[in-house]
Amino acid sequence: MSYPTKVQLISRKKSADQYYINFPTALAESMDFSKGETVRWSIHDRETIILHRPDAPPSPLNKKKTTH
Repeated sequence: MSYPTKVQLISRKKSADQYYINFPTALAESMDFSKGETVRWSIHDRETIILHRPDAPPSPLNKKKTTH
């Protein structure tokens, strides 16, 4: 599933322009993003941007089963 999102531009008179890309709520919640979380963007090519989350919570799918 994909989530189309518009790139927004805020033009400022006395400082640099700023671009914003918002995450849809469904995507942010499914990824367990938290307020103020730091992420890193890198450019793969002109069609692909990679988002890296250095402090992402562990995946619930990777939990090891305990044997008794």
